[in-house]
Amino acid sequence: MFKTLKQDLPASIVVFFVALPLCLGIALASGAPLFSGLIAGIVGGIVVGSLSGSEVGVSGPAAGLAAIVLTAIGTLGGYQNFLLAVVLGGAIQLVFGLLKAGVIGYYFPSSVIKGMLTGIGIIIILKQIPHFFGYDADPEGDFAFMQVDGETTFTEIFRTFQNISPGSTLIAFVGLGILVLWDRVLTRRHRFFQLVQGPLVAVVIGILFFISTQGNTFWGISSEHLVSVPVPEDTASFLAQFSFPNFAVIGQPEIWITAFTIALVASLETLLCVEATDKLDPMKRVTPTNRELLSQGVGNMLSGLIGGLPVTQVIVRSSANIQSGGRTKLSAVIHGFFLLISVILIPGLLNKIPLSVLAAVLFLVGYKLAKPTLFKHMYSLGWKQFTPFIVTVLGIIFTDLLVGIGLGLGVGIVVILFKSYQNSHFLHIVDKSNGRHRIRMTLAEEVTFFNKGAILKELDGLPPETFLELDVRKTRYLDNDIIEILSDFSFKARDRNIDILLISQQGEERNPVDYSEFINLQAAPVNPTDL
Repeated sequence: MFKTLKQDLPASIVVFFVALPLCLGIALASGAPLFSGLIAGIVGGIVVGSLSGSEVGVSGPAAGLAAIVLTAIGTLGGYQNFLLAVVLGGAIQLVFGLLKAGVIGYYFPSSVIKGMLTGIGIIIILKQIPHFFGYDADPEGDFAFMQVDGETTFTEIFRTFQNISPGSTLIAFVGLGILVLWDRVLTRRHRFFQLVQGPLVAVVIGILFFISTQGNTFWGISSEHLVSVPVPEDTASFLAQFSFPNFAVIGQPEIWITAFTIALVASLETLLCVEATDKLDPMKRVTPTNRELLSQGVGNMLSGLIGGLPVTQVIVRSSANIQSGGRTKLSAVIHGFFLLISVILIPGLLNKIPLSVLAAVLFLVGYKLAKPTLFKHMYSLGWKQFTPFIVTVLGIIFTDLLVGIGLGLGVGIVVILFKSYQNSHFLHIVDKSNGRHRIRMTLAEEVTFFNKGAILKELDGLPPETFLELDVRKTRYLDNDIIEILSDFSFKARDRNIDILLISQQGEERNPVDYSEFINLQAAPVNPTDL
């Protein structure tokens, strides 16, 4: 693992700067103590990062759970009661892992996963525009279309241009210029620029800019536009930031309902993120999904026990890790230690970092996830790939992550059903002699109830006096619904003077067909070789 330290250490610094404002912002959007977001980030980095089978995934508090957390804290009667639900949710995730539920992640189409990555990239950019210009009415980590401050993603952007902070905007453009220069030019010139990451330089310059402009009424950056880490006065006040679950309410049904909701949503978000990060991984490694559920369960139990928010694997941190050259899980673990050490030793220094500089860092992360060339590539693959992709993207932008993915998955299923409807059989005219059509219908390898409509339409459209060849040599499975259609058609064919030639897998031809054969086949799906 330590052989890749020269790649993982710089990447962990970038992930740290990406994770820091998100941990605080998600806690604020969730109505939880700010320190709870940092606890979740530390546990997600150190504990989940160590146990996980993912080499590039990074875990922490998830924006997708913010609405659930905000509601649950109120309905369960306090934050300590909610922490018990987090602990129980982690235990339920352990059960999911033991039951091998991680296989669910493999059933999401590639077009939906790519749409998820692209949608998240776009939403990162849209959500960071206000922070980039120094308008921080909405907390970091609120990725839903309807925001906690009552605005939408787009109305917040329009409002931004009426509340621009000159100092924040200036240092944001400077930071963005440094990041682009570092990424496109300097890293290719010397190894030093590969070890020292551009985001670190941008953050340092941002701190120096804040210090040098303090007291300047025009260029100065006010405290609400800076990172806001809780600063304890002593050891006792630091320890007082930790909260513990109230086990006295473990018998309340509402606690278990919330726990199951957390486990289900957190597991789904994690599995989706695992699929996405595996696609982004340059080394194309495959994460063991059941092990991931187990590690997430342990992480959530520990986070809940010491006062932290629920934990999932998060695509924003994970993609930042991959883009920064992270090779192994060491980068995720180190970023967790950076969070822990910094909130203990240098919270005051962290509170001098302008949020606009961190927005510039996230701009670059978002752009790399949603490059315009990806839209062109998906469009070139045809409508069957592009439609679920674009629906997922738009769904994430205008609703939230899970709803957007659900919409894309729904469209993907409709596309599959449509193609299944089309590909159930092949029909062509063999010849037409003596005024009588000779038509061959070749059934697909698997014919299920999805194909009922297409086959029924073709059979009903056959003209009288037709000679039909029914070829089942390639068919391995016939659903009972299809057999019923054939049985019903056998009676219609007799009335319309349609003869049927059945061509079986063995190459045998039976003419005319004994209609009782179809009737006798109605009991259960059969192997066509039995015909």
